[in-house]
Amino acid sequence: MPTRSDLPGWAAHQAFVQPARLRPEVWRVVLGVFLIIAVGTALNTTLGIVLSTMAPDFWHTDVTGPEGPGHSPGALLLLLLTFGFFTCGAVAAAGLVHRRGWLSLIGPLRPAMAQFRAVALTVIALGAVIALLPPYSTGLNLEPNLAFGTWVALLPLSLVALMVQVSAEEILFRGYLQQQLAARFASPWIWIGVPSLLFAAGHYVPSETGENALWIAVWAALFGALMADLTARAGTLGPAIAVHFVNNMVALLLVSVSDSMGGLALFISPTAASDPALVRAWLPVDFAMMLVSWLAARLALRR
Repeated sequence: MPTRSDLPGWAAHQAFVQPARLRPEVWRVVLGVFLIIAVGTALNTTLGIVLSTMAPDFWHTDVTGPEGPGHSPGALLLLLLTFGFFTCGAVAAAGLVHRRGWLSLIGPLRPAMAQFRAVALTVIALGAVIALLPPYSTGLNLEPNLAFGTWVALLPLSLVALMVQVSAEEILFRGYLQQQLAARFASPWIWIGVPSLLFAAGHYVPSETGENALWIAVWAALFGALMADLTARAGTLGPAIAVHFVNNMVALLLVSVSDSMGGLALFISPTAASDPALVRAWLPVDFAMMLVSWLAARLALRR
């Protein structure tokens, strides 16, 4: 990996990082991360207190019940929307710790929106073409989950909640952390590597995915690195949010697994995310699809 962030393919990264260079000290980044966690945790705790008081049945059955928060539509919508609390934390960190505007976490808004649209349409078209190619069997015994009418009725809110979730992760990892680390360190091993490893750590959940947890974390680390590359090439979070959005839309709204946030999915597989056979069969496919989506996004950015 090269050691500079101003290579020709990453020229746009310089402007993306520029607002973070005003106050790039490492202690500010540590304080900013602490503030993000504190704000997100405080808002989540407050929401829990309010809901457990005003809607105890929903809170104790759907949200904190033994099946987990993702097994009913309302609980999964709530879970996705609470990611926005960490966006609030990142906005607070940017303003209070680094004295810069919150839009600087995303990059120039118009290019970001145009890039999001171009990349999202490209990745969706790619997925549609791949779905039409043989073999036509997925190897999964899919079962209907939500009734189609219910799924369609919930879809607008589901898409909004999903956007809140993926944009929060991209603002935190490829926005705040990548910008601030790149402002202080020239090496991509740091400004790509550290956020990607932290992103992977957030996806390492042995209690839910069992012996598959490490492989899922490895997948997340590579995904984070590829999204960091797209961000460096684009100079905005638009492409990374687009790829992340389409990926999660498939995993959460179209086909989910029985033990992991299937409340909004049209179809569900009875296979659990902790099943080693599932990961052995599908992880190579997921890795390949991730790489192809990344390449397609890079092509979309060249138009």
